[in-house]
Amino acid sequence: MNKVMTRTVQLRPGTRPPGRRDSRRPGATSRRPLTPPAAPQGPRPTDLFAERLLAVLSGRRPVHWMLRHTAGPAYDDLARLAARGPLRTRGTDPVVHDIGYYVPRAGALEVFARIAAGDQLRAMAFRLEQSQDLRWRCTAVELGVPRPPHTD
Repeated sequence: MNKVMTRTVQLRPGTRPPGRRDSRRPGATSRRPLTPPAAPQGPRPTDLFAERLLAVLSGRRPVHWMLRHTAGPAYDDLARLAARGPLRTRGTDPVVHDIGYYVPRAGALEVFARIAAGDQLRAMAFRLEQSQDLRWRCTAVELGVPRPPHTD
């Protein structure tokens, strides 16, 4: 079954409906698109949450800033991680270097991010789940601990 889309156009005085010829100028038409232009896509939830988590774990934002963006035990895990200050640095601010994700099911994303601070590279993993209100929330977060230097 085909769905028919209709649009009601409210005209101001002295205007014509879309596609109607202007009788004052030969060949002139007043055409407006029937659909509004597509809104630019915002940042992906993976990128947005990587930046949010990085802000908390680097000490630039307090942990409670993520309260409404987390669900389940993720907030407690984030609070424990932030207390240790694993991404606080004394020079270069840490930045998200790379992001990847896996979709285990519809409405869930398992994300990894590489965090760079100077010459150090750290790993961060988190899980996002889409709730009934279609907002993404972080449900788990982990940080890779730096390995000791390899000696032969």
